[in-house]
Amino acid sequence: MLKLQVILGSTRPGRAGEEVAKWVADIAKENSDFEVELVDIADYNLPLLDEPKPAMMGEYTKDHTKKWSAKIAEADAYIFVTPEYNHSIPAAFKNAVDFLYHEWTDKVFGFVSYGAGEGGARAVEHWRQIISQVGGAAVHPQFSIQNIYMGFAKSDDQKKSLEAVLADVSRWGKAFQAIRSESK
Repeated sequence: MLKLQVILGSTRPGRAGEEVAKWVADIAKENSDFEVELVDIADYNLPLLDEPKPAMMGEYTKDHTKKWSAKIAEADAYIFVTPEYNHSIPAAFKNAVDFLYHEWTDKVFGFVSYGAGEGGARAVEHWRQIISQVGGAAVHPQFSIQNIYMGFAKSDDQKKSLEAVLADVSRWGKAFQAIRSESK
């Protein structure tokens, strides 16, 4: 069984992503391949990156970093629930990812994005580059919710699209789980 963290990546008051993240976690729990946990970056109250050494060195000095590191290290796979802000990713979410390095390595990532117009597709484009840099692997299918600010009407078609993302996360997650086991 894979430990899947659904990470809610917005800290904005009144954020639309909270409803989306809970829905994603509930659908993921229906998949017997996953043990699912919803992780909200707002709960970690991370300041702007304040570690004196690069995350790649893994020498954390701050309690908030150690707590965040321990939580993220628990997972085998992630679903990033991300809004798109100004054609990119939320600064608070990027900051949370930048605090760590090895915790993300050799793990698989799926994306659920939301926003106006393109539904967060440009944010996912940026996340794919970032995840690659930290040694993670992003699955190809993604799930985007357009015009989220007009409401989130869950449908069977949306559920099928999300299940396609989860299926790839499961397949790739098992492969990376084996890779991590071999390297221990």
